[in-house]
Amino acid sequence: MQQVEFIGVQSLPIILLSAGFTGAVFTYESHEAFALFGAQGLVGGTVGVAITRELAPTLTGLLVAGRAGSAMAAELGSMRVSEQIDALDAMAVDPINYLIKPRLIAATLSVPLLTAVFDGAGILGSYVVATRVLHLSEPEFMVRLLDWVDWDDIRAGLVKAVVFGLIIGTVSCYKGYYTSGGAAGVGRATTSAVVVASVWILITNYFIAILLPA
Repeated sequence: MQQVEFIGVQSLPIILLSAGFTGAVFTYESHEAFALFGAQGLVGGTVGVAITRELAPTLTGLLVAGRAGSAMAAELGSMRVSEQIDALDAMAVDPINYLIKPRLIAATLSVPLLTAVFDGAGILGSYVVATRVLHLSEPEFMVRLLDWVDWDDIRAGLVKAVVFGLIIGTVSCYKGYYTSGGAAGVGRATTSAVVVASVWILITNYFIAILLPA
């Protein structure tokens, strides 16, 4: 629960802020494109599908990797180079069960929950910009949104988020647990954890999108 609080609850501010403005800017850009064809009413459905299937899980994964993944790698790396992990071994405490499993489970649970929050905040940001700034019809926005976005889209995003959470937890814990080289090694492990996790999120996203077609 402590790790869920760290990875999930403490990530809420950056998730809410990013989601709101992501929905807002995507709505604005979509409106500009659809206006060329007189199809501004398609904005609600387009933004809803894009957020639930793609933007929410991917951006949430990248943000959590940058904020919580780097912190996990740095914490475990510091424990390794200061021989705290060796001390746990000497006291017959399994470091995997004590340090790795809670972080791995927490990351796998927290990222889907944060993705669901991103869905709501992103669509809310889209709604505000569409109806208050661009003056689109509220009923038309909502009808397109509810007509185009279904549970398959939401489920696809959450499936991605579970995989992304597992990637973040695995990569961050691995890089931190096997850190060497003192303080410089901790810096390298932290950087490597964020870069590797982010790259794997983007690669995995492509293959999941193929397996879960629209």
